[in-house]
Amino acid sequence: MSSKAGLRERRTGTVINATAKQQESSLIKALYRVENYLNQKFSGNIRINHRKIWFLKDIVSSLCIHFPEIEFHTHSDKTHMKPDGGILCLESLKNDDSIYPILISEVKNQGTNDLRLKEGKDEQASGNAIERLGKNVIGFRTALLHENIFPFVCFGYGYDFRKGSSILDRVTTIAMFGKLNKTYLNNEENGKFNRGSFYFRRQEWEEDEMFEVMKDISVRSIYYYFSKYGENNFIRQPNNQ
Repeated sequence: MSSKAGLRERRTGTVINATAKQQESSLIKALYRVENYLNQKFSGNIRINHRKIWFLKDIVSSLCIHFPEIEFHTHSDKTHMKPDGGILCLESLKNDDSIYPILISEVKNQGTNDLRLKEGKDEQASGNAIERLGKNVIGFRTALLHENIFPFVCFGYGYDFRKGSSILDRVTTIAMFGKLNKTYLNNEENGKFNRGSFYFRRQEWEEDEMFEVMKDISVRSIYYYFSKYGENNFIRQPNNQ
């Protein structure tokens, strides 16, 4: 039995799709390339922190500082979000608790109905991966409401994302009705639209493709923080490294 067929028959979360795991590995490889590129571009004078998880309690603490008139709440100190590619952050020289994300990356593989159709079976309901994605996007968007960028990108592939599929409209809804396969970094209409970038299609995304998109988002995010908070808050002098 193929791993994809196994995933189709057992949807308990205990069977990992080998294709999806390979794609996640391609994402991680592309992410490493982005980090190396940034180190070279900025001559090693900035420091990049890679966080695997983001605790909700830390997000709420930050929101309370930036929006003191608004009530925020979370239930457990252990609850967190864990995007596939983690959270790439620019480190500040102030050594405070502020987080300056330059890239939040996810990858989603969804769709086994192509196998079912080949076997002469009926299609099954689709959309579970996208529903989970929507929850995470809400969390990350809220965490970055005090900024004017949303450096989030998700690469999706699989049968459910074929041209004309209604599942693509679920993704478009999460993207605040922005276009797919287009980078939206800067918020629009005075911050009302912090869309993020959603690259979705049927075929898998190649490492080089993901690298180019993530490199663009990361570099522009760094320059955004330079502009808003000042380069001196992030660029280390040679004798301070």
